[in-house]
Amino acid sequence: MLAIVDYGVGNLFSLSRSLEFLGIENKITRDVAEFAKADRMILPGVGAFGDAKNKLDELNLVQPILDFAASGKPLLGICLGMQLLFETSEEFGEHQGLGLIPGKIVSMREAFNKEKIDLKVPHIGWNQLDIQKESALLKDFQPGQHVYYVHSFHAADCQASLVASSEYGIEIPGMVQKDNVYGTQFHPEKSGDVGLNILKAFAEVSA
Repeated sequence: MLAIVDYGVGNLFSLSRSLEFLGIENKITRDVAEFAKADRMILPGVGAFGDAKNKLDELNLVQPILDFAASGKPLLGICLGMQLLFETSEEFGEHQGLGLIPGKIVSMREAFNKEKIDLKVPHIGWNQLDIQKESALLKDFQPGQHVYYVHSFHAADCQASLVASSEYGIEIPGMVQKDNVYGTQFHPEKSGDVGLNILKAFAEVSA
């Protein structure tokens, strides 16, 4: 069973429906006992980093998520969920993340201003995903395929874990991985067949 972490951040049902379409048993839950039964976990999320981390703290879900990752079972963070995997975020102040992947979350607008790049923020829409190194999640991915993004902040200082990126004025980390912990800045559940293939591959990763 795949556990989708329910902490009140984001539309979890579109993700659940995508998994059901693929025939993947899943459960939206915040019950730690259910986490223990799961063989893999997805941490979704939309919104602000600090608010999301506070909700995880309030619901006493931080340590169970860390324990799940430490068990060696596959963990996937999506969008804000991916950002929470990192050490810190600069979104509206300094915030501590889960620390599962080295690096930090920084402002796209500030990066654009520094480089005098005139592009809209947030980064919304389809963008080509360029593979930087192999990952089990990309086993059915074809060069040139596109995925769907919605975000204003992005990961930085994460070259060691970078799996794939997209060009949007600067290099945007699109997928990261450290051991059994995976993250996608884009939304697989909104990325058509390409995203479904990534979710399917995650469900097939050895637990």
